[in-house]
Amino acid sequence: MYYYQSLQAADTEHSMASKFISMPPATATGANMGQDVKPAGEAAAKVKPCCVCKDEKASRDECMLFSNAKDPQKDCASTIDKYKSCMAGFGFQLP
Repeated sequence: MYYYQSLQAADTEHSMASKFISMPPATATGANMGQDVKPAGEAAAKVKPCCVCKDEKASRDECMLFSNAKDPQKDCASTIDKYKSCMAGFGFQLP
């Protein structure tokens, strides 16, 4: 039984050490929310279109889905333009 208890203690110590995670610096966790943070150089080339301009995309989608106008595209032209200009800032050209 002593052997079993020592194995349990070793497993507990190992599992506790593996539960620690490293946190990114405070500047990357949203301390600068509201500011346009755009990658530069090589990092800009590695950005996926699904991962940028999320707020602009959400407002564009909300406007298009819930618009009561006959032509939602004309009604939401300003939000669509904001989304397009944001995507262009990351190097993505939308039609």
